[in-house]
Amino acid sequence: MAIDFTLAPEHEEIRRRVRTFIHGTVVPALEEVKEDDRETYLRTLVRLRSQAKAEGLWLPHMPKEWGGMGLGHVELAMVQSEAAKTRVGPWVLNCMAPDEGNMHTLLHWATDEQKEKYLRPLLEGTQMSCFAMTEPEVAGSDPTLIRTEAVRDGDEWLINGHKWFISNARRANFAILIARTEPDVPEGSRGATTAFLVDLPSPGWNDVREVETMHGSTGHSEILIEDLRVPDDQILGGRGNGHRLGQYRLGPARLAHCMRWISQAETALDMMVDRALNRFSHGSLLAEKQGIQWMIADSTMELYQCKLMVLHAASKIDKGEDFRTEVSMAKHFVANSLNRIVDRAIQVHGALGYSTDTPLASMFQHARWARFADGADEIHQMRIAERTIAAYQATGSTNAATGGLPL
Repeated sequence: MAIDFTLAPEHEEIRRRVRTFIHGTVVPALEEVKEDDRETYLRTLVRLRSQAKAEGLWLPHMPKEWGGMGLGHVELAMVQSEAAKTRVGPWVLNCMAPDEGNMHTLLHWATDEQKEKYLRPLLEGTQMSCFAMTEPEVAGSDPTLIRTEAVRDGDEWLINGHKWFISNARRANFAILIARTEPDVPEGSRGATTAFLVDLPSPGWNDVREVETMHGSTGHSEILIEDLRVPDDQILGGRGNGHRLGQYRLGPARLAHCMRWISQAETALDMMVDRALNRFSHGSLLAEKQGIQWMIADSTMELYQCKLMVLHAASKIDKGEDFRTEVSMAKHFVANSLNRIVDRAIQVHGALGYSTDTPLASMFQHARWARFADGADEIHQMRIAERTIAAYQATGSTNAATGGLPL
């Protein structure tokens, strides 16, 4: 089995164009405006999106027939990592969470009518969406425990429940809402929930608050659902398929997060090395001190592992192979590596790294979120262990659970 992650010349050219656009157009444009000047900031972002479309850098993850660039997941990895060199880069290219995952979901599960109503505006960049699954009363890492209930009432469903940490809810034009529709299916079973497409705003969808996190109020909403009525033809993917749909969505979405986190980790490592080369203390540069060299070396090795894991998992998705274990391992490892690498960069910068004079403090806050977003560390570890045990029981070897590689 040959493993070659060398990009074709046309894809290498795309990477160069994305890098040039991000560093030559997006970053300078955003440096000219302040985020507290909201009107100018948003107007700038919209203009940058139009430029991305004009330069053919729009929707890298979507098929060409839907207006995208038609890239596979390996090629998408290099686009996401280049775009994420600045926080809004993926948004400018229209490949940001949660819309990116919702686009994949709608493309695979939606009817033709639903695609025209919900998918096409997302692709055109005229609407935004959210994915409403997590609830405060039950473990967010176990969607089989969902309590939000949908009861059939003629040609409609009457939905009541409670959701929180629903990213993008306040900006969304519609939600993919997961609710329990099968009361006879035991709790903990995978066929008990259904996905609904909910137009926003709608009576019964009540925005309680934007949940304050350690990096501020940045779009994670608590939603109280009271007698929300949704037509039967707004079911997405068939009744009882809510869990399957959610897992289909989360696999590639987790890997897309990893692609963006790799970019942040690389930025932190670059800053660490630059600081070490330019800071003199106790008779020598920091870069000449063994303790600092070890921090740089550990970070370099971890980033190398992150890149290989993401590329291999992406290649399995592109080949149509079972990628669940590889994505779980990548998601766990990359998220934790991001935390460690950014933490080391802060340490090398000293008090400056702890301040907001550099982006490291904000990066560290977001990095901590990465360890439970789209599945907590412990859940991925549990699944990895289960699949490793199952592989050994089936074949007498754990090789299949460690990438199925030829060594």
